Amino acid sequence: MAARSGSSSPSTSLSAPHDSPAVLDLGVDLGTTRTVVARADRGNYPVLPFTDAQGDAHEYLPSVTALTDDGLVHGFEALAAARAGAPLLRSLKRVLSSPTVKASTPVTIGGQTFGVLEVLASYLSCVRSHLRGSGALDGVDPGDEDANVAVAVPAHAYGAQRLITLQAFRAAGFHVTAMLNEPSAAGFEYTHRKAATVSSRRTRVLVYDLGGGTFDSSVVDVRDDDHEVLASRGLGDLGGDDIDLLLVEMVLARAGVDEQSLSAGELDDLLVQCRDTKEALAPQTRRLLLSLRDNDVVLQAADLYEAAVPLVERSLATMSPLVGRLEDGGPDLTDIAGIYLVGGASSFPLVPRMLRERFGRRVHRSPYPAASTAIGLAIAADRSSRARLKDRLSRGFGVFREADGGTRTVFDAILTQDAVQQDSFGLQGTVLVREYPAVHNVGWYRFAECAGVDEHGAPRGEIAPYEDIVFPFDPALRGRDDLAQVPVERTGWGPRVQERYEVDGTGMVRVTLTDLSDGYSGTYVLGVRTD
Repeated sequence: MAARSGSSSPSTSLSAPHDSPAVLDLGVDLGTTRTVVARADRGNYPVLPFTDAQGDAHEYLPSVTALTDDGLVHGFEALAAARAGAPLLRSLKRVLSSPTVKASTPVTIGGQTFGVLEVLASYLSCVRSHLRGSGALDGVDPGDEDANVAVAVPAHAYGAQRLITLQAFRAAGFHVTAMLNEPSAAGFEYTHRKAATVSSRRTRVLVYDLGGGTFDSSVVDVRDDDHEVLASRGLGDLGGDDIDLLLVEMVLARAGVDEQSLSAGELDDLLVQCRDTKEALAPQTRRLLLSLRDNDVVLQAADLYEAAVPLVERSLATMSPLVGRLEDGGPDLTDIAGIYLVGGASSFPLVPRMLRERFGRRVHRSPYPAASTAIGLAIAADRSSRARLKDRLSRGFGVFREADGGTRTVFDAILTQDAVQQDSFGLQGTVLVREYPAVHNVGWYRFAECAGVDEHGAPRGEIAPYEDIVFPFDPALRGRDDLAQVPVERTGWGPRVQERYEVDGTGMVRVTLTDLSDGYSGTYVLGVRTD
């Protein structure tokens, strides 16, 4: 990808109006702990400011929600409310990472229950309100139809998380035109800064993305402006939050205090202290000083690093399939232009240290690791940019079917974790079609996603059930609202049926079922009927 002039520094001033017409190309990175927004501005990609109650500008909005007498509040207002005693919700994005999450999945704040989609849409409405009031958008609304807003999800996100995220952004009024996988967006930021490292011999960038609550890794092949994601691996339960909790445990153990004896406020204060202490760590730091119940607690940085080694090792083990191995067992970096460390938690000194021990000098850390994804999204949204992306699924998808005349059930792996998505190259993406004669009065499709598919076609890792789809093969059953109550009968005959599977640009799977005898069909996306 050709290098662009200018700076992407979050410190770029945005108080002066832009000289060019008000065109809004925006990247919004919804993070587990912080949300960061970057804008395309004539080849630059500055991070936009959020202002707290004291009038201080920050390069992020905290991803937190509090419940007050007036309802839900978010960001800096939520933190202020929590200091005054309001119940606080952190790390909502981790709820989204559950394989069983739905829009109605309950989230409890202060004894009240809300749907996860409701809370997320409310938070994103706050993000949009801050942006509109900041003056940084030249009066343009992110909800305008001519606005380009690119958003991201973890590469390993299941379809439900992708759909809920998209629904929440749209419910909050954002005009979303693209959804990328987070490490794919960071790949754009790498080539924006490090174009000189990419050559005809070394065309691949390995993105290591350790955020507040999730870990992602992708290998991206770069040919001029064209970026192709070859494969991705990730974890939905590993991030900076886990290091914070580890430090909390160490403080409690050193102070001899039982966690159960802490009030909710004391525990939250300690968690914030630990997070701030972790983020302030530098390679030369030797001692950590924290406070618990007005008593100083001193820890050795080396002890924290030793305790955190298994967490970082887990990320490296997850990423290892993306790196070839030599005969001596070492990594094959022949084609690797760089290993790029992004995500706020990649600033934890142990992370670059362990990666450099394993991969040497080819490890680069983004100068703005917490903003890398947002900057990459702004590049993707930039209508003047030549950058193009071809992405792939990072999970498997299939359906449980009857086999051997209905005597057993097998998993039919329809899409593997490397299926091509619809992309900016103009490709349609992966489309699979299957046809067969129906032998039941109704078809009961039990679709599921999984972490991947092994060489035998069996699901690997966690299985996320997709909402069951019931399709009438018997024309007499069409139009009925109670198909799920109709007993499945094996008739032995029926129309020829076609299943068509398409992967769209967001990584979601569209399923179309058609009775080929008369064209009757139904289309479904992640359990949502769209016909």
